[in-house]
Amino acid sequence: MNDIFYLKYLMNKLLELIRKNKSNKFFLWIFIIGFFLFGFSGFSQVSTKIDTTKIRIGEQINYEIIVNETEEVQFTKLKLDSLNRIGVVRSFKIDSLKNQLIKKYTLTSFDSGKYVLPGQRILIKNKIFLTDSVIIDVATVPVDTIKQPMYHIKDIKNEPYKFSDYANYFWGLIILLILIAMILYFVLKDKPTHEELIARIPPFDLAKQRLKELDSKKLLKQNRVKLYYVELTDIVRTFIEREMNIPALESTTDELMEIITDFNDSSDLNIPKETIAKLHKLLQEADLVKFAKSKPLLNEIELHRNDAEKIIDKLHPDKVDIKPENKDGE
Repeated sequence: MNDIFYLKYLMNKLLELIRKNKSNKFFLWIFIIGFFLFGFSGFSQVSTKIDTTKIRIGEQINYEIIVNETEEVQFTKLKLDSLNRIGVVRSFKIDSLKNQLIKKYTLTSFDSGKYVLPGQRILIKNKIFLTDSVIIDVATVPVDTIKQPMYHIKDIKNEPYKFSDYANYFWGLIILLILIAMILYFVLKDKPTHEELIARIPPFDLAKQRLKELDSKKLLKQNRVKLYYVELTDIVRTFIEREMNIPALESTTDELMEIITDFNDSSDLNIPKETIAKLHKLLQEADLVKFAKSKPLLNEIELHRNDAEKIIDKLHPDKVDIKPENKDGE
C-alpha cells in the first residue's frame, strides 16, 4: 500500500511538470512511460508490511520485509529510527513462500511520539533496492486519576523469622555451653564433696571441732535440750564408729556397750572401765532426754558435756591412759 501512495505522489508531481511545461509534453510523456516500465518494476521487487502504525507504550508491532525474488538476495541490518526510540524485540529467520522471501521483526517502543522507520536496503543480484519508510505513532496510556480509587498506605510487613537467621547464634551458643561444661568438669572433677572433706578430717579432730560448734549454737539458752543431746551423742557415736570401726550410729545403747566391752577385752586398747561406765551413763541419760522427755538440770547437762569430751580423749589412741581414774574422774 505504501508503494501505491508513493506512486500517486510521483504521478501528481509529473502532472504538475506537464502543466508547467506544455512545450515539452512529448518528452515528459516519454519519461513517464519509462518510469512505469523501469521504475515501477524496482518498487515491485521489495515491499513492507506492518500490522499497525499506532501503538501505546510497550505494545508490539509485527514488521515484515517482502522480497519478490529468491536468488541472490541479501538482507542488510535493520535500520531503526534516528532517535533510537524503537527497539527490536525479536528477529525471525527468513521465510520462503512461493517466489518470495519474507523477513519478520517484532518491534516496540517505550517513549511516546512519532518516529520514522527509514527505508531498508535490500541487495538483489548486487543491485540495491530500498523499501518505503514507515511512520510509527506511539501514544501514552491514559490514566484516569479521578476515577482511580485511593488506598491507604499499608504498613511494612516483616518477613517471618527462619532458623537460618539465627543459625550462627545457635551454634555459637552450643559451642560456648560445651566450653563451659568442659571447664567446669576439669575444675570440679577433683573437688571433694562435703562428705569427702569431712571424711578427710581425723576422727579426733573432727569430734573436737563439732563440740566447739555445739557450744557456739547455744541450744541450751534456747531451751532446745533434746536437740542438744541428739547432737552431743551423735558426736560421740560418730567418733567411736570412725576411730574404732564399730557400728555405733546404727546400734542401740545396750548393743553399743556390749560391742565396746567385747572389743576392749579382746584387744590391747585397755580402755579403763571407768571410761566405759561413763560412756554408758551418758548414752542412757541422753536416751531418757530424747525418748522419755526427761529434763536434766543445767549442771547435769554441763557434766554430760564434759564427760563426752573426756570419753573422746580417753578413746583416742594417742591419749589412752591405762592408769585408773579416781572417783572424780580426774
